[in-house]
Amino acid sequence: MEWQNEQPSWLLRRRVLPQHTDHGGVMWHGAYLAWLEEARVEALAAAGLPYATLSARGLELPVLTLQVDYRQAVGHGQLVELRSQAQPRRGLRLPWISRFMLSGELLAAEARVELALVRRQGAGLQLMRRYPPELELALQRLIDGPGKSC
Repeated sequence: MEWQNEQPSWLLRRRVLPQHTDHGGVMWHGAYLAWLEEARVEALAAAGLPYATLSARGLELPVLTLQVDYRQAVGHGQLVELRSQAQPRRGLRLPWISRFMLSGELLAAEARVELALVRRQGAGLQLMRRYPPELELALQRLIDGPGKSC
C-alpha cells in the first residue's frame, strides 16, 4: 500500500491549535489520529455518503490497523494539509493512505489505515463481506476523484 501520485487525494486543511500540542508545543500523536478520522468522514461525505447515513443503518468502519510514520515535527500555529487516498479494497480490508503536509511541500507524517465494514448487532459486531451499493459508489468516487477540499 503506497501513495499513488497519479491518484487524486482528498484534502483537509487544519491549523495546529494549543489543544493539538504537547507541553513542548509539538503536535500530539492523538491529534493525528483524530484528524485522520475527520479526513475519512469528510471525504465520504464529499463523495455523497455522510457517515451518519452509514451509522443510522447500523454500519460502522472501525480501524483494523494503523501505522503512522513521523518525519517532521509539526508545531503550534502551523497550517497542515492532510491529503488522503482511499485505496481499492483488499478482501475485507479498506485501506487508506494519508499524508500530513506542511507548506504544501514538506511531508511531516504519513499514515496507513485499514478499515472493515461491520454491522452492529446487539452488543456485538458482524463483519460485512458485501458493501451496500451507496458505499461502493462513494468509495469509487474517492478512488477516481477529482480531488476535493473539505
